[in-house]
Amino acid sequence: MKKQKAFIYRCSACGHEELKWLGRCPECGEWNTLIETAVNPAGRPGSGRQADSRSIPQSIPLSSVDPQEGSRISSGIPELDRVLGGGIMKRSAILVGGEPGIGKSTLLLQAAAAAETKGRILYISGEESAGQVRMRADRLGITGIGGGDRCDQGDRIEIVCSGKLEEIETILEAVRPVLIMVDSAQTLYTAEAGMAPGTVNQMKYCSFELISWVKEHDAALFLVAHVTKEGLISGPKTLEHMVDTVLYFDGAASAANDGDCRFLRAAKNRFGSAEEIGIFTMGEKGLSAVEDPGLLFLVRREGAIPAGVATAAVLEGSRTLLVEIQALTVSAKGAMSRVFSDRIDSGRVSRIAASLEKHLGLRLSDQDLYINVAGGIRIQEVGVELALACAIYSARTGLPLPSGTVIAGELSLTGEIRPVRRLSSRIKTARGLGFTGFLGPVSEGADTAPTEKTGSEARAAKDIKTAIRVLFGDK
Repeated sequence: MKKQKAFIYRCSACGHEELKWLGRCPECGEWNTLIETAVNPAGRPGSGRQADSRSIPQSIPLSSVDPQEGSRISSGIPELDRVLGGGIMKRSAILVGGEPGIGKSTLLLQAAAAAETKGRILYISGEESAGQVRMRADRLGITGIGGGDRCDQGDRIEIVCSGKLEEIETILEAVRPVLIMVDSAQTLYTAEAGMAPGTVNQMKYCSFELISWVKEHDAALFLVAHVTKEGLISGPKTLEHMVDTVLYFDGAASAANDGDCRFLRAAKNRFGSAEEIGIFTMGEKGLSAVEDPGLLFLVRREGAIPAGVATAAVLEGSRTLLVEIQALTVSAKGAMSRVFSDRIDSGRVSRIAASLEKHLGLRLSDQDLYINVAGGIRIQEVGVELALACAIYSARTGLPLPSGTVIAGELSLTGEIRPVRRLSSRIKTARGLGFTGFLGPVSEGADTAPTEKTGSEARAAKDIKTAIRVLFGDK
């Protein structure tokens, strides 16, 4: 009888398998990606945990499913619960991405200590030693050394410093934790996915095995992932499809809070809204939640407002934020004008500039546009477009906007100002922070249109020409 081969060749880029080595993968076309991989005794590579042939999956009626299987665990951090949609969903996998040093490990360690559960929590570190993790925990006051008040929370956190999948699975079966923190996904490896650790195939295979484990048990998984210089999670895009929630952690310096500001966003969320944002400040004791941002993203200045500055009321999930939009126009240094904007999409800035040039006759084609948002927050909501247009107009003409005025509205290509959601809430937030004027769109909805009940200074404009006339008069 012919002896069965003990190994195969698997592509580290797409996972394609061949019985013999090839220089180029026939599936994805990549060169030198076929890696020698051991075959398990069952002759089926990549099986992970051995399947029990006696257990046959059975379908069950939906009405007989226990509703408690879809319950949540509070992380103990209100801003994290807000982004997750109300807490950590059981049997879910959460991917957390961010730049190096942004605070991903700190966030996970604080969530492990503050989570409202009596179960055990397993922290898997493939990048740091146990001593280094303990030093961070002492700095955050988690272990209770020296009379701290969170000693009991530190006792329930167990740590393992390994990236080998087989060792991690053995510990999972022995500990049976309710929360699993993996720092990071790039450090996971197994011999069944190839000999070289850190490859795309290793990352996909090991992550799938851990996700499968939490789906079969009453637990939840956090995976930390690094990001590329473009700001996207490194590795295959399929890793984002494998998990239930994808969170991005970024930040910027903010003088309003005398510290570094951190923003937690949900790029994908199967169990909640993907529009929510969590705001933190980084200090000596770790991350602190900012429950009421208030004037966090506004610049406090005395005297008149300079030209090119407008205050916008934008929605971030269920909250209304007031942000300062700053615009600067200078003569183009080349044959073509350019747009420099990293906090607002440059395509949106170009579209707003084209609308101003078309409907107001404001020449911008020979100008370089520089757009900034005070505080470093990234704005994606359409309600910022009218304020952005007013800031660009002010910067180009040198005319400052009236002080104490907040602007919100969507600007169409025809120059019309379209209604935005929850306009009455934006007006209420602006008045609560001391602003006396508000400019918004005309709306037929009674719950969004500026009326006499919101104050005489809440004015409406149907198009960009009317908005500029209301703000600047006949200047």
